[in-house]
Amino acid sequence: MHIDSYSFGEVVVNGKKYTDDVIIFPNKVNSSWWRKEGHELNMKDIKGIIEAAPKVLIVGTGAFGYVEVKQEVKEFLKSNNIELIVEPTDKACKIYNEKSQAEEQVIAALHLTC
Repeated sequence: MHIDSYSFGEVVVNGKKYTDDVIIFPNKVNSSWWRKEGHELNMKDIKGIIEAAPKVLIVGTGAFGYVEVKQEVKEFLKSNNIELIVEPTDKACKIYNEKSQAEEQVIAALHLTC
């Protein structure tokens, strides 16, 4: 998977445009992702990600960085040896492209707006 572009409210992955928050897995895009609490990322929000057993999880916190990764998520990922990278979505997209070329087990969870 490759992120072609990101702008507020829109991401293009492998030539396909998405206008809702997405999770980018190595072989598919979940375009119906929504968090239980709008600007918080908690354990229920990453259930499918955990099942996919990534080595790296990149969280795009939105254009202005409003999404907060809850401490329980950080601790869980650390205890399971999953690297967590949390950045505003534009930077998260760049990091995803770099990491996904070098590492197959990279997943990005991207908030596309605020």
